[in-house]
Amino acid sequence: MNPTRQPIFSMRPLPVSGTVGRGVDAAPSSAGEREAFGRRTQFVRDGVSDGWPVERRSGGDCNDNATAFQQRRAALPLPGGEGWGEGGRSTIFPPHQGASRQGSVLIIVLWIVFGLVSITVYFAHSMVFELRASDNRIAGIEAEQAIEGARRYFNCVLSNLNQPGALPDPQTYQSEAAPVGDARFWLIGRGSDQDAPTTAHFGLIDEASKLNLNYASSNMLFSLPRMTPQLVASILTWRSTNTTSTSGGAESDTYMRLQPPYLCKNAPFESVDELRLIYGMDMETLYGEDANLNGILDPNENDGDVLPPADNKDGRLNPGLLEYVTVYSHEPGTATNGTPKFDITTTAGVTSLRTNLVALFGSSRANQIIPPGSTTTFTSPLQFYISKKLTATEFAQVESSIRGSRLQGLVNVNTACTAVLACLPGLTNGQAAQLTTYRQSNTNNLNASVAWVTQVLSQNDAITAGPYLTGRGYQYTADVAAVGHYGRGYRRTRFVFDTSQGTPVILHREDLSHLGWALGKQARDKWLLAKQTP
Repeated sequence: MNPTRQPIFSMRPLPVSGTVGRGVDAAPSSAGEREAFGRRTQFVRDGVSDGWPVERRSGGDCNDNATAFQQRRAALPLPGGEGWGEGGRSTIFPPHQGASRQGSVLIIVLWIVFGLVSITVYFAHSMVFELRASDNRIAGIEAEQAIEGARRYFNCVLSNLNQPGALPDPQTYQSEAAPVGDARFWLIGRGSDQDAPTTAHFGLIDEASKLNLNYASSNMLFSLPRMTPQLVASILTWRSTNTTSTSGGAESDTYMRLQPPYLCKNAPFESVDELRLIYGMDMETLYGEDANLNGILDPNENDGDVLPPADNKDGRLNPGLLEYVTVYSHEPGTATNGTPKFDITTTAGVTSLRTNLVALFGSSRANQIIPPGSTTTFTSPLQFYISKKLTATEFAQVESSIRGSRLQGLVNVNTACTAVLACLPGLTNGQAAQLTTYRQSNTNNLNASVAWVTQVLSQNDAITAGPYLTGRGYQYTADVAAVGHYGRGYRRTRFVFDTSQGTPVILHREDLSHLGWALGKQARDKWLLAKQTP
């Protein structure tokens, strides 16, 4: 038996119009039939040549199939003849599908290009941001160096004071937009009680214009704004070396119950920032409305509850405790010539002072002031001035060489604000306001002295307040803010200088940049206007 070749796959062409009754191997006789035959014929996987299907039948001969294929092929029209369109394209067979593959490649290329462009733009933006960040870092370094320059500058200013203990006149040194290369620095100061709260002031701040936390009595502390009896008791307990509270304030057992726990210090304050550790203290009590500690009423400090901090929107700045307290104020125990000051609270001190008065005014006037053998003592230099009826000129010659019972914590009546002066024994809020008003109107007659107080207060009130008053200050705060080129890179550092030993030394240094812009809008606008002016 002859082997037969089975077809892999075979489909007979569908009968079409004009071919009914013909055999399957018959070739189309006309162009229309050939076109219909070409469209409807199912192609087989095996035996296709030149796009024309070759049918395989079971039991047939391959030669028969080949013959039938040749017959069909011979019946096809020649190129350019019937059944061919323009450009030599056949109207019988469908065109090649390569165009769709080319469109897919184009879409892929476009996506790749889009990705590359996106990566390029991303890195370009990254470089721009890095450039800006680098510029800001450079401006910050310039501002930091300007602050270092300001530190050296004010160290020189305080080393060359014409009158030790007298607050330098801001007109004698640069304190506003002082240039250091491309950077500028400002010395944030404080104005008087009569100045507008939105006005920025520049200059050194006298630490003796504040109440000393380590030496103020309970009544003095309680008179401070925002103070409560419980806070006063806890402050007294914190600074007391006695581990058993006698004032009712919080001791270590209270602090150990906090999270995290810590001990009561039972030692003097070293920084006003220790107030944050006092039991019951909160940020509103410490800062008040002055959130950035610049002494200026900023817009966010006069908008009610819109922005922090909380304020009453009354157009006035109500600062917290940090504005009124210090731990640095003290006077030197020696006179300007290096000799110890005469303690007029003791008989020995008064006797030694009489000898000095003889050298200054002669025996006759010295005997009038302090009779020979006198044992009378005085509570303060101000009482000595009042009771002995010295002239202002005479008192100025001896004031710097005499002292009362205390050197620490005296309040400078020439620089303290009304709120601080009102805390002193013998002074009411009204009397404190009278002192600051007189001082503002007679700035040229103060002469770093307490003698002018008698022009405002009665003798009894002046004598009562005398032990807590001084006319000089030896510790100064330099609150320096600086910016680099184009006003960028803002930095702020606070220094506390001590001049009580002659040569200025830094007692405290603190970075306050985190408190934000502290120069106010007017200072910035003024500086920008100055830059634009040729």
